[in-house]
Amino acid sequence: MELVRSVLYLPASNPRAIEKARGLKADAVILDLEDAVAPDAKAEARQAAVDALAAGGFGSRVGVRINGLDTAWGADDLTALCVHKPDFVVAPKIESPEAVRAVAARLPIGTDLWIMVETPLSVLRLDQIAGAGAPLAALMLGINDFGERMNLVLGPEREPLKPWLAAVVAAARGHGLLAIDGVVNATDDSDRLQAECRQGRAFGFDGKSLIHPAQIDAANAAFSPSPEEVAKAREVVAAFASADAQGKGAIRVGYRMVERLHLEAAHRLLARHAAASTRAAVPPI
Repeated sequence: MELVRSVLYLPASNPRAIEKARGLKADAVILDLEDAVAPDAKAEARQAAVDALAAGGFGSRVGVRINGLDTAWGADDLTALCVHKPDFVVAPKIESPEAVRAVAARLPIGTDLWIMVETPLSVLRLDQIAGAGAPLAALMLGINDFGERMNLVLGPEREPLKPWLAAVVAAARGHGLLAIDGVVNATDDSDRLQAECRQGRAFGFDGKSLIHPAQIDAANAAFSPSPEEVAKAREVVAAFASADAQGKGAIRVGYRMVERLHLEAAHRLLARHAAASTRAAVPPI
């Protein structure tokens, strides 16, 4: 079970942040070559990302967000990652399945592709984009770019964004991909962070993009099964394992009727719980 509850962006040009990230409990870290790096620092940041990958020592999956292939830096970013390859590459502002395949064709073998859904065209073409095929592994909602291009006014409830939250998750689930919610810019607003994490979990996201280490614990907690959920899942598994349930498609568990699809969901939740428990027990590097 792959955990992506907390996905932390780090400027690839910030060696102090990268060194600190090696001991953090984020499930994934992304060395950012795009938005977090000024144009005149792109080459230096690219080399810093390669050096960080070569040094290793991360306690989590490591990805690199490249610049778009339609920029002056994107092709060089991908070329540089062929020697010391990351676990995944994040491609920004993807708007078509052809754009997915263009990046995928340049990836090192064994490297997953995560893409940013952050433009009006990208959400209108979600099904085609999500169905572009391997090595595509995840959809990441880019709220800042999308909100700006759509002229959205987003409050704590993110009301204008709700249709697109559901659409991204539906596309991801329909094509067997991970779905990762967007960032909270207010790093000192813990209430908003927790509220957005709960909302993202309710919409079915696997985890949340983060921009500060202080946000990791809230995301890990929100996107991990609660003790109550674990207890209910175990109850369902035990009920279907009983002799009375043999050959039945639906049975009564407590005061509710459950079907085989609930059994499958229970097994998935327990696998997620086991993975989260294992990760929590591993000491930071």
